[in-house]
Amino acid sequence: MIAAMNDRTRPARLEPVTHGRVWRLAGPIILSNSTVPLLGAVDTAVVGHLPAAYYLGAVAVGAMIFTIIYWAFGFLRMGTTGFTAQAFGADDGDEVRANLGRALLLAVVFGLAAILLQDVISAIAFSLIDASADVERLAREYLAIRIWGAPAALANFALMGWFIGIRNTRAVLILQIATNGINIALTLLFVIGFGWGVPGVALGTLIAEYGGVAIGLALVPSNLNAVGGRFRWARIVLLERLRRLLAVNFDIFVRTMCVLMAFAIFKARGAAAGDEILAANAVLLNFVSFLAFGLDGFAFAVEALVGGAVGARDRQALRQAVRMTTLWALICALAYAAVYAGAGYLLINLLTGLPDVRALAATYQWWIIAMPLIAVWGYQLDGIFIGATRSADMRNMMLLSFGVFLAALYAFEPLLGNHGLWLAMTAFMTARAVTLATRYPALERSVG
Repeated sequence: MIAAMNDRTRPARLEPVTHGRVWRLAGPIILSNSTVPLLGAVDTAVVGHLPAAYYLGAVAVGAMIFTIIYWAFGFLRMGTTGFTAQAFGADDGDEVRANLGRALLLAVVFGLAAILLQDVISAIAFSLIDASADVERLAREYLAIRIWGAPAALANFALMGWFIGIRNTRAVLILQIATNGINIALTLLFVIGFGWGVPGVALGTLIAEYGGVAIGLALVPSNLNAVGGRFRWARIVLLERLRRLLAVNFDIFVRTMCVLMAFAIFKARGAAAGDEILAANAVLLNFVSFLAFGLDGFAFAVEALVGGAVGARDRQALRQAVRMTTLWALICALAYAAVYAGAGYLLINLLTGLPDVRALAATYQWWIIAMPLIAVWGYQLDGIFIGATRSADMRNMMLLSFGVFLAALYAFEPLLGNHGLWLAMTAFMTARAVTLATRYPALERSVG
């Protein structure tokens, strides 16, 4: 069977880690990430031409609620990648299949729970959001429609994690482009063609999420043929494996909540400093988001390669994967820093036309220039530890890093104002890398 496999799907222990292989894994992720801002731009442009500003505000609020919800369930992607990559590296086709089954099972369970708890979610969300009556009314409509897509959205996380785990990032690219393409087409049809407004945006996203699941499932059979093995229900629901999966997923959930809280506190403190500081920080946070488009590609690549090395118990392959992906991630980070230094003010001007906000953003721009060279290490180490499913280390080190963020915030913001706020965020990014780096030697020793 192994001899008949193509180069992409051979067991990890037989694959040399080369520059070409790193790019074959990272490239499709970088391309698929580029479709995300396009979707956001279309939604903004379409709804932004409706007769009142509250339509745009409603979509922004509704989308923000789902971003938080789905970020919280990001463990379905990350945990699935790690376990699948390890089974793939061990050439255990039955377990590769079982990981897909478990992930999809959890996605459906959590998605149905979200639907059943939609009133609770709505009540909590809108108790925390101070929006106008018109914005809240339409945002509630948006939430009431889109929540029915939760099982599909979470299933897409599971499918993406599984495809990355078996090193087929091209399937992730197809899935993302198809889902976002359907979403864009339906948004244009429902809002501009049918005049359905905000509900049309929500319905377009709902249908696109189920369309994405259908496309993802259609891609699965050919990959199953390549990895071999058989589906065994008893193995999918094996209590020991489910318990371990839930434990890892809970650790990743805690880690993700710390990241969300750090950014939420950052935004809240910026808002407390005034509208112009809030707007300037919002502009600059777009640069942090842009950074993820490139660095995620190499972080996802190292997840798959490290997971395969751990599954194959090959310490040398682990070292090669870490060195090669980190080299390219660092080159990518240097490129981002150079662009932000050379064209940062131009990009700021493209993102806002307000002179005062432009001037303020330029004042704090040098934090963004430094960010790629600081954040790259945390991205890479996250990928390494996800691939190795060392989730307890990720949880503990992120809790420690969040503590560093809070300490820096309360120490420096009163003295330095918004510079202190950015210093606290930089300290958070630094702590994420330093704390995980202290745990890396033990991870490496555990392999082989």
